[in-house]
Amino acid sequence: MGAFLALLLAVTGLGTATTGPAAASGSKLVDPGLYESLQWRNIGPTTGGRSIAVAGSTARPNEYYFGATGGGLWKTIDGGANWSSVTDGQITSASVGAIEVCPTNPDIVYIGMGEVEFRGDVLPGDGVYKSTDGGATWKHMGLSDTQMIGRVRVDPTNCDRVFVAALGHGFGPNTERGVFRSSDGGETWQRTLYRDDLTGAVDLSIDPSNPQVMYAALWHAYRKPWLLNSGGDSSGLFKSTDGGSTWTELTNSPGLPDGPLGKIGVSVSGADSNRVYAIVEAANGGLFRSDDAGATWQLVDDSANLRQRAFYYTRVYADPVNRDRVYVLNTSFYRSDNAGASWQTISTPHGDNHDLWIDPHNNSRMIEANDGGANVSTNGGANWTAQDYQTAQMYHVATTNNDPYLVCGAQQDRSTVCVSSTGGADNFTVGGGESSYVAVDPRDSNVFYAGNYGGNLTRLDRSGLSGIGSRRIDVWPDNPMGSPAKDIKERFQWTYPIVTNPAEPDALFVGSQYVYKSTNGGQGWQRISPDLTYADPETLGDSGGPITKDQTSVEYFATVFSIAPSTRDPNVIWTGSDDGLVHVTRQGGDPGPRPQAWRNVTPPGLEKYSTVSMIDAGHHNTDTAYVSAHRYRLDDFRPYIFRTHSWGASWEKITNGIADDDWIYAVREDPERKGLLYAAAEHGVYVSFDDGDNWQPLSLNLPDIPVTDLTVKNGDLVIATHGRSFWVLDDGATLLRRLTRQTTPGDIADFKQTVPPVTPLPSVSPPPAVIPPTNTAPDQENDLAILKDPNNPVRGVSSNATVSYTIKQPVESATMSFLDAQGEVIQTVNLPTTAGTRTQNWNLRYPNSTSFPGLIYWSANSTGAQAPVGTHGVRLTVNGQSLDQSFEILRDSRLTQVSDADLVAQFKLAKEAVDRTSDANNGVIAIRDCSGQIADRIERAGDDAVTVAGRSLQDALSVVENELYQTRLRSGQDPLNFPIKLNNKIAGLRGVIESTQSPPTDQSYEVLAELSGQLQKQLDRLGEIVTTDVPAFNQVLHSKGLQPITCAA
Repeated sequence: MGAFLALLLAVTGLGTATTGPAAASGSKLVDPGLYESLQWRNIGPTTGGRSIAVAGSTARPNEYYFGATGGGLWKTIDGGANWSSVTDGQITSASVGAIEVCPTNPDIVYIGMGEVEFRGDVLPGDGVYKSTDGGATWKHMGLSDTQMIGRVRVDPTNCDRVFVAALGHGFGPNTERGVFRSSDGGETWQRTLYRDDLTGAVDLSIDPSNPQVMYAALWHAYRKPWLLNSGGDSSGLFKSTDGGSTWTELTNSPGLPDGPLGKIGVSVSGADSNRVYAIVEAANGGLFRSDDAGATWQLVDDSANLRQRAFYYTRVYADPVNRDRVYVLNTSFYRSDNAGASWQTISTPHGDNHDLWIDPHNNSRMIEANDGGANVSTNGGANWTAQDYQTAQMYHVATTNNDPYLVCGAQQDRSTVCVSSTGGADNFTVGGGESSYVAVDPRDSNVFYAGNYGGNLTRLDRSGLSGIGSRRIDVWPDNPMGSPAKDIKERFQWTYPIVTNPAEPDALFVGSQYVYKSTNGGQGWQRISPDLTYADPETLGDSGGPITKDQTSVEYFATVFSIAPSTRDPNVIWTGSDDGLVHVTRQGGDPGPRPQAWRNVTPPGLEKYSTVSMIDAGHHNTDTAYVSAHRYRLDDFRPYIFRTHSWGASWEKITNGIADDDWIYAVREDPERKGLLYAAAEHGVYVSFDDGDNWQPLSLNLPDIPVTDLTVKNGDLVIATHGRSFWVLDDGATLLRRLTRQTTPGDIADFKQTVPPVTPLPSVSPPPAVIPPTNTAPDQENDLAILKDPNNPVRGVSSNATVSYTIKQPVESATMSFLDAQGEVIQTVNLPTTAGTRTQNWNLRYPNSTSFPGLIYWSANSTGAQAPVGTHGVRLTVNGQSLDQSFEILRDSRLTQVSDADLVAQFKLAKEAVDRTSDANNGVIAIRDCSGQIADRIERAGDDAVTVAGRSLQDALSVVENELYQTRLRSGQDPLNFPIKLNNKIAGLRGVIESTQSPPTDQSYEVLAELSGQLQKQLDRLGEIVTTDVPAFNQVLHSKGLQPITCAA
């Protein structure tokens, strides 16, 4: 075995666990020395991924650290201008969740592994590491089974006195959790605070003035693939005054909220030991302040902006210098200078904020962590450094047929991205969003399909030849936000599959619980399967309780998670579900009339609830498939790969040589050499030269990182990592195809790995838009005014129609109206009445939908429908005298495959969506007006009969209102807790319809019809209440001598 590979196995912890059985019979393996000279190359994108841990040095003001989730520890020595990874090859897990630099010796640094910002893609860690030379080298210090560490704190007077807040296993019970203390620099540990095997420590704050005093938060929390649980009776707040030896529970202290409690953040002020802040997840939670060192508390702010999505945030930081300055991190970065009475928002380079370190002696110097990485400020957040480092969390990988080829995927917390396979800083987006897949049209590498959560699906043609912009082609564009899986029609997972097939180039496949196929670019879809999951009701319920629900589709379960159409026979399609089923069809699929078209061929060794992460249909035989699955979200970290050469009639588990704790995300067969397989795993990459019978490491120079997908492109291997962007093994497949157990170094002496020069991304874009010159008509004029003929705007290109007019003298009234082709008024605006020549713009849209105070939408707005192509008019009316001109709204001449009729159809459907949104919102307005009148009469009457009748009527109205609008929304991310309702769904559909200049998709018509029917049912019920229940209430009012109420429907 080569020396380099031996070292790699040692530092990655794969050792004998990886090569044990095979090493005993070495002839089964290809000599790794034949390929150990290969080097993986990072190609970007150079955009930061999520960070939840940061730290700085008081002694070295330009030295900072941040932990990348899935990407190791990074350090800067120039104040954040440049960063480098300092743990590669030295740690054996990838997510750094806590960092502490010893205040008295900045060479001593501790890191805790794992993630406690408990989203669906959290990765477990392996304990604590320590550096005594400023991050140059690292030693593992134990606590391996804690998995998720939230804080590491060091006594500010003693670098050997270390405290760890450990949450424990995120996906199951274990006892190595709670607060741990070491008095010998991490050599030994003592657990000093523990509740139970599902409750761990999530925050820890030491009083800088007296390090014997500290506060700790315990959190009862766990995940399964289909749910998040945040909170329970065992969560709580604790205090120690003897250095952690004993603890006093503060949970029931006066002023703190009643349980159950969820996640808690706590921070003691460095300026005043009596001042302690706690942010508490509870039904009546919020930010609490104590001025007597935790004995009593008062609620200072319960606004939803500070405590929304509690499991993901709930972090509070007392300023070390100013006792009244406090920071709360959430979707925004909040600061209060009056102890929480009021707040200002500080802009950061990226949203969703997680950690903060402030220099104890200079509170203007800080480093802050968020979903885009970490950033440094030396002026209190007025300016920040950039997030230019390769820590992107990629889900999947796709390649184009360009030369050089492009590498594309979706980056968590940012967007889709494509980079050149040659590297370089350039990149571009291809629609979709932060989750799911990117798929490339096999016929045209400029056409991309990309997804996002909620079933969002787009088509983008970069060339513009088949359409301009990113067109929404969702299979079922009914936004499910906030709803559990059981309540939605289509269960699209966060990373639902989107697949094309070169053997059937016009086909596009996606998966909910069904498989859908489109052969017209998403204009319409055909369901080609029945439900291919267990659909166990236990896995389809609410997620995020018992306090705060969180339902974004991350926990949507019982979905088709992998689709693998055969590249040899397009009628062969394999699927795998995230609850453990494998199906195959040899007939191109069928939704129901031929249920035998799909066969359940689940491997006997694949347990229920396993996530079938990837299937690869055999490239050399149609009866062959390779299945990778994982169960790490069930606290089972073993690898699962299965092989069939019999259409699934029989299976073999093929994991020999893969470490027992290295779960698998993807397996691929080489398209040129039969039986040459590659596996993407949590800790790296593997290769098998014998159809999976034996595996050997292929990580080479890779750091220990989660490799979430892998593909073979020409002679290269390309991987997506969830924390270190994309990598390419140049010519890797070319060499590996040549290797057998009999190969000698001389046989491959001619091979040399070639690294291509960086090549700029191909410059591809639609041709420039053309706004043709207008043959203007003569001015229209009378004694009071002049109206010029407007230029013709181009729909989707021109921002406005601009009209020039002159008022010759002061007048009493002046208006301008814009008219449709029939002369009906679209919009009227009041004009100045003083003399002068001016212009008036019209945004080429019909009026916005009706709104009301406090309205919150998710992924929607009140924008009116875009006016159609065709003739329009403008009318200037001054003192009752009118002048008219006409103009044309033109179709963009680049839209060669879109007709005027298509755009008129788009307008009509969008206008219908706007009108129905207004109908819903007008219903809310009417209900609130009616309910207000009822409340007034109840107050005036002071009578039990009126109260009972009035509240009954209000309850009836409230039922309708809560179907029209989610009345519990108070902040921007509350829709993840409380499901959006009809007005939001319909308003969001308007955006889907008008995503590009194109006809509405077939499914947009279907969804609007269905939502309109549901809306009409509620409006009819409101009408019944107004015509029946309101008169009955008025009779009660009449009997008491009170004025009747007047309500509208």
